Amino acid sequence: MSQSVSNPAQLMEAAKAATGLDDFGDLGFIEGLEILCASAQREADLNDAGQAMFDGQATMLLMRRLEIEDWYARHPEIDEQEIVRPLMILGLPRTGSTATHCLLGEDPTVRVMRNWESMMPCPPPEKATYQTDPRIAQMDAMMARRDQVTPRMKQMLPSSSTSPAEDQLTMGYDFKSQIFQASFRIPTYVEWFNNKADLVPTFRYVKRVLKLLQWRCPPGLWRLKNPTYSLFVDALDKVYPDARYCMTHRDVANVIPSVSDLYFEMHKSHTDRPDKLWMGEVTSHACELQMHRTIAFRDEGGNDGRFFDIHFAPFQKNPFPVIQQLYDFLGEELTPEALARMKAWRDDTPKDKHGKHEYRPQDYGLSKEGLRERFRFYSDRFGVATA
Repeated sequence: MSQSVSNPAQLMEAAKAATGLDDFGDLGFIEGLEILCASAQREADLNDAGQAMFDGQATMLLMRRLEIEDWYARHPEIDEQEIVRPLMILGLPRTGSTATHCLLGEDPTVRVMRNWESMMPCPPPEKATYQTDPRIAQMDAMMARRDQVTPRMKQMLPSSSTSPAEDQLTMGYDFKSQIFQASFRIPTYVEWFNNKADLVPTFRYVKRVLKLLQWRCPPGLWRLKNPTYSLFVDALDKVYPDARYCMTHRDVANVIPSVSDLYFEMHKSHTDRPDKLWMGEVTSHACELQMHRTIAFRDEGGNDGRFFDIHFAPFQKNPFPVIQQLYDFLGEELTPEALARMKAWRDDTPKDKHGKHEYRPQDYGLSKEGLRERFRFYSDRFGVATA
C-alpha cells in the first residue's frame, strides 16, 4: 500500500523541534521541498520503510540547514572565507570520477569534503582534530547499517567514512539534488529539477557550506566532484567563475546500465514495486542532457581550455601519468609525498575489492547498441572508446 509522506510544514517543524533552532536562512529552498513532497506523495508508491526514509532524510537535511545558519549567525566572519580556483570533477557517473577524486584527495595540500563532514558539517571541523573527530566513528556506524540494508552498495560505491564525498547531500540542503531521484520514483520532481529549477542558489549554498568547513580547517584549495555539475555547468560557472574542470569519460554502454542498477539498489527497500524501466529511462535522459549541456558550455568561447579530460581505460591501467598531466594543467606541483599517498591508496583499493558489480542492461530496458547510438554525439566528440 502506498504511504503518505509529511508535508513541508510538518517536516520543517520537526527539524525545528529536533534542533531547538528556527532560522532556515533564505527560504528559496521551499519550492524544491514542496515539489519533492508532492511528487513523492503522488508517484513514489512508498512502503512503510520508504515513508520513514523520505521523512527522515528530508528532516535531516532541514536540521543541517538550521545548524549551518546558526553558525553563520553567531560567526558572520565565516562568510569572509574565499573559495578560490576550485577543481570541479564532472562527467557521467561510473566513469572513474570517484577514483580520480579519491586519488586527488590524498594530497595533503588540497581540501576535499569527506563523507563524515558531508553528513554532519556542524560543528565545523577543526584542523587539530580533523583525523580523530568523533563523527568519523558515527559515520562508520551509519555506513555499516547501510551495508546491511543494501549489501551490494559496497560493490558499486566502495567508500569509507573518510573517503571524499560528492556534494550531492550538500545540494540537498537547498532541495535541488539528484539524491532524491536515486532513492524514490518521483518523475514530476525530476522533470522540474532537470528543466525548470534554478541551480545558482543551490551552488551558492554549497559554497556557503564549503566556507564553513574551511573556516577552521584549511587548506582552501578545493577538489570537488559531482556528476550533476554536468547538468548545470552554466549555473556552476556563475558561482565559481574561476573554476577549472576535469571531465571523465567512459563507454556509455558500461555507464548507464550500471547507474540504473545502483538506483535499483537504493530504491528497492522503499517501495514494493520498484520500476526498473523508469530507472533506465530517467538515467539515460539525464545523462543525455548532461552531455549536451556540457558540450555546449565547452564550445562557448574559451571554456574548452578550462577542461582536462580523463579516459577510463588508460586511467584505470595506470593513473599516475594522467595525474601528473592534470597537475601540469593546473600549474601545481605533484609532490613526492602526495604521489606516495596516492599510490598507497591505489594499492589498498584494488578493482572489485568487495566483489564484481554485475547487472543486466535489458532489465532496465537498455541495450549496449542502443545506448552507443543514442550517445554517438558524445563519444564522437571526445573520442570515447567502446569496451
